[in-house]
Amino acid sequence: MKKEIYADGVGQIHFAGNMVRFDFVTLQPGADGAAPTPEPSERVIMPPQGFLSMFQSMQQLIDKLVEAGVLQKNAPKA
Repeated sequence: MKKEIYADGVGQIHFAGNMVRFDFVTLQPGADGAAPTPEPSERVIMPPQGFLSMFQSMQQLIDKLVEAGVLQKNAPKA
């Protein structure tokens, strides 16, 4: 069985030691109704070629989501 990891978003992406590093975050509830706080949860490290391949896959998925009407493209800024 494959392990599933949930993240609310990416806290930081950086390049160090010839590798691309993604620090994923989850939102933790704030005290007394305060806004949630992003807390680091997992890190994914990959070589630049893996990053480019992932980026290309993500772009293809974004295009499909726009085509399906799930996402909308922003108008270019003037």
